[in-house]
Amino acid sequence: MTTEPRNLDSTGPVEDFGSSLGVLFRAYQGALGGLAGDLPHGPRGYQVLSTVIHGNQPSQLSLAAHLGIDRSVMTYLIDDLVEAGLVERRPNPADRRQRKIVATELGIRTFTELERRVHDIRSTVLGALAPDERQALCSLVRRAADDIQKNADLPR
Repeated sequence: MTTEPRNLDSTGPVEDFGSSLGVLFRAYQGALGGLAGDLPHGPRGYQVLSTVIHGNQPSQLSLAAHLGIDRSVMTYLIDDLVEAGLVERRPNPADRRQRKIVATELGIRTFTELERRVHDIRSTVLGALAPDERQALCSLVRRAADDIQKNADLPR
């Protein structure tokens, strides 16, 4: 006779958290890929543009580290975003040796339009959840991700 492992907080079988995250991630990335296809580097370009607009990374190197992107890859990615007129490199007022990546007006307009559509994608991917559950899930995932980024001992 075999017994199924049980969750500590329910009576059902243990769910494969990684598998569930993988399903959500693939659905989200697939939909986002079609949406951000015209953006240099697609979803990754969107991620960088979002972080440039919403974050406060003092340099291209810190932006790469924050996003977990190899610094040489980040150089090409930023070059392509600059060429598209979406961002520009400016001297960092706090350290003139650094270049801060800043969104242009076109970059902000482009991101604002994409952000609305990304919100719709998130709502579709999480369609099985009520709006307050979607908000709670996104908040909890963001908090867990922020903790991982702050704790260098955890894998990225």
